[in-house]
Amino acid sequence: MAIHAWGLVAIVIFYLLILFVGIWAAWRNKDSGVGADRSEIIMVGGRDIGLFVGGFTMTATWVGGGYINGTAEYVYLPDFGLAWAQAPFGYAMSLVVGGLFFAKPMRSRGYRWWISLPFALSHPAVADIGVSAKQAIYQSAWLGKIDPKDTWMWADNFFLLMLGGIPWQVYFQRVLSASSATYAQVLSFLAAFGCLVMAVPSVLIGAIGASTDWNQTSYGAVPPKDKDESDMILPIVLQHLCPSYISFFGLGAVSAAVMSSADSSILSASSMFARNIYQLAFRQSASDREIVWVMRITIFVFGSLATAMALLTGTVYGLWYLSSDLVYVIIFPQLLCVLFIKGTNTYGSVAGYVFGLLLRIGGGEPYLKLPPFIYYPGWVTQEKIHHLTGDVEHFVQQRFPFKSISMLASFLANIIFSYLTKYLFESGTVSHKYDFLDAVHSREVMEKTTLVGNQDNIILSEMAPVKQVLGGALAGTFTNADVLSDDGESSAESLHNE
Repeated sequence: MAIHAWGLVAIVIFYLLILFVGIWAAWRNKDSGVGADRSEIIMVGGRDIGLFVGGFTMTATWVGGGYINGTAEYVYLPDFGLAWAQAPFGYAMSLVVGGLFFAKPMRSRGYRWWISLPFALSHPAVADIGVSAKQAIYQSAWLGKIDPKDTWMWADNFFLLMLGGIPWQVYFQRVLSASSATYAQVLSFLAAFGCLVMAVPSVLIGAIGASTDWNQTSYGAVPPKDKDESDMILPIVLQHLCPSYISFFGLGAVSAAVMSSADSSILSASSMFARNIYQLAFRQSASDREIVWVMRITIFVFGSLATAMALLTGTVYGLWYLSSDLVYVIIFPQLLCVLFIKGTNTYGSVAGYVFGLLLRIGGGEPYLKLPPFIYYPGWVTQEKIHHLTGDVEHFVQQRFPFKSISMLASFLANIIFSYLTKYLFESGTVSHKYDFLDAVHSREVMEKTTLVGNQDNIILSEMAPVKQVLGGALAGTFTNADVLSDDGESSAESLHNE
């Protein structure tokens, strides 16, 4: 596909505007927060983001390049359609679930409509999308359908997106930035609604692409799906079905959406590395200035890696979908245990990690061309034709909901091995000297394990009551009695004054 010169200019201009606005904002606020922890201000915005700004910020965090391009791609693809474009609805539900059950315990402890749509819809090459939704015109109906034999696979993928979208650093960074626990919940609900609204233009773009006779456009007779360019259906529609000045602003809007998610994701990754790896594991005495510089360096590193992944991937939706896969299987069970299960420890966490990873990787992954070594019930062999080269790729499709089974296995393994090791060490069956992880018989009760920053921190004893068990056990046991309570002490200020 040739480079669209005006589109490239639009992207450069919009990114330069974003850069200059960022520099101006940093200069204007360079003296704010004097005496405060600057790294925490960068990570979680000083914990004072209000409802209006926070609602748009959290929505923009999800509505990025993958959201917009990926949704349009799957709606456009034959044999998939809207029925299989699950990510917008799954991620919206993840925000609702996160707001109901996870935002409050985490925080209390511690676009627009595109003006391009009318032009694309009115193009003479575009058929009535209401008709093409249910019957094939230039390709199969864009609504898609769910074959009964694929029901379990569809449900497995939906739960992956809904629950795998919760334990993301980028989400909880927004939650922890809220000015109160109640605001954190409301932000999640507002963002869920915003995500669904923002999915509508992408769905319509995909529907327009599926309803277009490309032979009547400047694109050419061969449709994008037959050129293996389905992942670029959104910019193709903007370029070939809209006037140049409209595509200019349309690509600018997409660029803004991409940047809104990319910057938050890269910031969250660099924050985790700087705080949880660099400082806690290697440089406990690192100054706040040093942490900020580590974050700046890792932003460039992670940005380069993300760019390479984006350029090398063959599907936007696939890359976006995979981002929640291992999070759902491995991280989500860990989050459940930390917040709501009493008695879990490091041994259980490691066991859950191993069990979940083994069962998930064992099922293979077509997007990564990873063959399975565990063939779950109902597996079938499928083929994919690469139209440009004519190559036929065969892969195994697992129709069994093995991802959810892997998640449950990880969750249960965490609980079982935690209680087993706790019993073995505390009963004297196994000597305390073999507690090499120091997870059951700790020399000190870990009452202040830092999760975020050095000042006004989120600490485990604030997330839930921590009680020392027999034998001086690590206070990593949690009770869910107070986790979801909404009393007057739930704000950060109240906790700070206790």
